[in-house]
Amino acid sequence: MSSPGPSHLGRYAVRRRIGSGGFATVWLAYDEQLDAPVAVKVLADNWSEQHEVRTRFVEEGRYLRRVESPHVVPVYDAGALDDGRPYLVMAYADQGTLADRLASGGVTVPQALEVVSQVGAGLQALHDRGILHRDVKPANVLFRTIDGQHGSGQVRAMVGDLGLGKALDVSSRLTMIAGTPAYVAPEQAQGETPDARADQFSLGVLTFLLLSGRLPWNHGSLSSAAAPTDPLPLSTPDRELPDRVEAVVRRALAHDREYRWSSVAAYVAELTAALDAWDAPGDGVRALPVDPALTQPGERPSPLSSTGPLPDPVPPRRRSRAVRGLAVAAAVLVALGAGAAAGFYAEQAGEPEPEPAAATVEDDSGQLEVTVPPGWDAQSGAPWMPPNATDTEYAALSVGTSASWTTDGEGVFLGLLPGTELPEAVPGHEQCTSAGDPQRDELGPAPPSVTVFYAGCSGDAAVIVERVVRVNDGQLLWVQLRSSDRGSAVRVLDAVRTYGL
Repeated sequence: MSSPGPSHLGRYAVRRRIGSGGFATVWLAYDEQLDAPVAVKVLADNWSEQHEVRTRFVEEGRYLRRVESPHVVPVYDAGALDDGRPYLVMAYADQGTLADRLASGGVTVPQALEVVSQVGAGLQALHDRGILHRDVKPANVLFRTIDGQHGSGQVRAMVGDLGLGKALDVSSRLTMIAGTPAYVAPEQAQGETPDARADQFSLGVLTFLLLSGRLPWNHGSLSSAAAPTDPLPLSTPDRELPDRVEAVVRRALAHDREYRWSSVAAYVAELTAALDAWDAPGDGVRALPVDPALTQPGERPSPLSSTGPLPDPVPPRRRSRAVRGLAVAAAVLVALGAGAAAGFYAEQAGEPEPEPAAATVEDDSGQLEVTVPPGWDAQSGAPWMPPNATDTEYAALSVGTSASWTTDGEGVFLGLLPGTELPEAVPGHEQCTSAGDPQRDELGPAPPSVTVFYAGCSGDAAVIVERVVRVNDGQLLWVQLRSSDRGSAVRVLDAVRTYGL
């Protein structure tokens, strides 16, 4: 189990954690003076002594403050905790991210154009201020309700997370190869000095995904992103798009940046003209609907007295147990997600009734561990024989609502298997109506991984997740998870641990 979260970050009362990555954790909090929800981004403890990372974190707030655009996430405040870690206070994106929208279903052509137009406006505002984003992708497009309360009004797209951003006038002196491979421009992947056309390329990839429902290519690494590759056809059997639209997008995706559009604004204008000239099927409504099921701030928290800093991260405590007569000597935490699996409890009005506790279980060898919701009490920790292993058994753990949870229930499977490289594809699930964009994390301090969320699945498990993590030079960890909702799935993923690997 992880340490409990903080009660306050500066003057901001913390309600819950809403996101985390390799460099920072984002908390939903309340500005008690203005009585408003905010998002507080805190630099991860393990990076606090790294000067370059700390500088990049602080620069993000400065860059955002320099841009006045409704389509760039605003920064309201900045500060430092008692332990010295900096934090940024930003607008709370109550409608989640574009990655969330895609995981729960695609968008129409008019909605795709609206998202691209708003994201393009945010990027152009950054470029006009001499700032390059460098990591445009669905997870960094945030949605916020405006002109109405939650459940009404309009949804606005904002560009966020400038952790990789650099001022254009200094990028020639410090070029950092970073970004998500599928969205990174070739010149950026090759370590050349990027310019605004690199962001245009990434926006082109985003456009392709929104219009066709798939990526133009499958780059699993920055080296593959640097190689010249022709994109797939934009049109699919489910959605035929005009040649003029495809020509506009393909120009934004040109391997040679000299052939791309002169600016992001020029690209968006050409795309708009091409789509407006097409009599697309549907009602033509461009506005995204407000989704009341997405993360909401909830009630204002009660005043809390503690104002101390975030606790230092500590490895989870193991229950005392003998493993074939030997003590497990060293435990290495695999950071499949920052944070543990507290939170399988529902708030109730009046006096709370006692609820079943979440359970932490491990396999027979003590190498694998996960914390699961109440009711997931069908367990097996016996080793398994992976498909790519000939005569060697590997550690495995299966936990679910029944022995047959893989077909008619909820549960999670963890299994080690031999391997040195992440797979190009993970198992598909025909019973699900949509498959999310593969999320590859090969740049941060966490072990390299690939994750795919499937949504709209039949049966008790509306969400299925496939994840593969490279835990060491010769082994991979395969995680398959089935859950009734995405929130529970994410909490279980965050609670996976390995030891001694």
